Amino acid sequence: MNVKVVIFDWDGTLVDSVEHIADSLHQAATELGYPALEREAYRDIIGLGMVEALETLYPGLSQEEMLAIRENYARYFFSKVTTPHNVFDGMAELLSDLRRVGRGCSVATGKSRRGLERALLTSGLGPHFDITRCADETRSKPDPAMLQEILAFYRIEPTEAVMIGDTRYDLEMARRIGMPAIGVEWGVHRRDVLSEYDPHAIVDSVAELRRVLGL
Repeated sequence: MNVKVVIFDWDGTLVDSVEHIADSLHQAATELGYPALEREAYRDIIGLGMVEALETLYPGLSQEEMLAIRENYARYFFSKVTTPHNVFDGMAELLSDLRRVGRGCSVATGKSRRGLERALLTSGLGPHFDITRCADETRSKPDPAMLQEILAFYRIEPTEAVMIGDTRYDLEMARRIGMPAIGVEWGVHRRDVLSEYDPHAIVDSVAELRRVLGL
């Protein structure tokens, strides 16, 4: 692919964190008396902003109820630190090589700014990225607002970038503004779901992702 900028999702794309997020959501809600949901329900909303995720999981929450779950979730989630061992094998090297050949790298994530800043530091990936955008400072996926802000930063058109993610929210976000996307199969959604959003490619390994990106 001949693109100037590569935009990555975080959880489930760069970092192996999906199960920890699902565990934290389950613990946070059930501890407060909300019903336990199927595991797949917690996994399926990963990629959305926390407000949108909780509205999907437990419709009708008041602001106070949502705040209580969010605070409980943060307590569970932040009990575990993202380290370089949580980064998918080969991803750090891929980022280094993208920078080496002059491509911009950025992040568009459903994480909070607090969560992402901590993860950027403790994972060791922070220096690779020119700009990052989070759901709590703009709008949640699949709204393309965070992609538009990243494009404005680089002063490029949607066709000059690519979105890489593991969820349907990532791919739908890109499709809404005509940006090519690459789905990765090692996160939340499998090939049959990702293929519904007409990605440029779907890959099942970092090595295949490198080939698609021309590295």
